[in-house]
Amino acid sequence: MSRVINPDSPGKLRRQLMRTSAEIIRRLSLKHKVDDEARDMAALLVYCFREIDAGIDESVRAWEKRDYWVKAEQFRLRWAWVGKAADDLHQIIMTDEWDRLPPTLIKLLPEFRDIKISKFTRKPTLWQGSYKRLMRENSNHREA
Repeated sequence: MSRVINPDSPGKLRRQLMRTSAEIIRRLSLKHKVDDEARDMAALLVYCFREIDAGIDESVRAWEKRDYWVKAEQFRLRWAWVGKAADDLHQIIMTDEWDRLPPTLIKLLPEFRDIKISKFTRKPTLWQGSYKRLMRENSNHREA
């Protein structure tokens, strides 16, 4: 019997989200001020990091079934930064402390060292409206 390969695996999604995040961080580094587009890009980073974080447990489930606990824990430790990064960026956006954005992004750069960007492949339509969406979600959570 042949192996079943899931074309939409958490690993593939994680790689796509990391590439998107790397491009956004690069584009944000080229900006001289925080404008509407920068807010949208920062908000999309929150969504990307949250989605990566959500896929970590699914990725290690197979290792845990085979009792590869050390490998599973090493993987979790490798990706522990992503949940904190999402929370930090979310906090920056919600408190309107945009001066904290550049140092926060600089701290993330080592996580993207393996991603080479020779040209941008993500279109600006990808992040358009992300800031409003995040703000709407935040206000809905406060009302609940």
